[in-house]
Amino acid sequence: MSDLLDVVWLNSSSALKRFDQPLLQYLSRYMNIAQWEYQQTRDEASSVDEAVLLLGNFLDSCPDTVHLAGHGISGAIALSYARRYPQKVRSLTLLAVASQPANTWHAHYYFQRQLFSISREQVLVNIVRSLFGKQPSHTTKKLIAALDKDLEQSPSPHSLFKLVYLPKGGVAMPMMVCGSKTDCVVNPPALHDWRNWFKPEDRLWEFPQGYHFFHYFHPQQVGEQILNFWADHNRRSHPIYCIQSCASKADEKRL
Repeated sequence: MSDLLDVVWLNSSSALKRFDQPLLQYLSRYMNIAQWEYQQTRDEASSVDEAVLLLGNFLDSCPDTVHLAGHGISGAIALSYARRYPQKVRSLTLLAVASQPANTWHAHYYFQRQLFSISREQVLVNIVRSLFGKQPSHTTKKLIAALDKDLEQSPSPHSLFKLVYLPKGGVAMPMMVCGSKTDCVVNPPALHDWRNWFKPEDRLWEFPQGYHFFHYFHPQQVGEQILNFWADHNRRSHPIYCIQSCASKADEKRL
């Protein structure tokens, strides 16, 4: 692993990783970013702990601390790792991660399956509308297929039989939590509850739109905020640029 590595971005879903790409492409113009991916087979038990263990094996070869970041369940994995190995993490950036880290879109799916007598596909139709807003029928079908695949491959610990909770609380290193005011999974109260564990150097940033995947719809606006946070907590000698906002609103139908 390069000793100039700045950031490790976590992704635990091959079905949904394309929603990270616009932001990563923007960030990679200014930072050296490695993407760590976790793929779970159908024969494996869903386990955040297993993902954290494998991430540890990967980061053991990194000679310096890194900025760790992730969205959703990937952010929950990053959070769990940062709590166990704070000496390896320079800062932690969480996107769409609730103060109860297990409160992912998967939890909302299983809760609806438990609450209503409707099919898996019907629930996924509702979830698509919640995560992405109203979409054309052909786009909705593609998103249903992606979410269905993510239910099989994600290390989310939830099931039809039980919803699982993860420990709440903060971390030792500087932390940034990002969210959207139109996200029904990590809604504003779930996002602002993080303030109960904030340190003076921690930061919360909320975008006015974009739903659960706000970083996909608005990569530059999100990226500017993250880069400025990383710049405040960088120890390397080469420069990291603070970006001033100049972008217009992105089209939220860019699926």
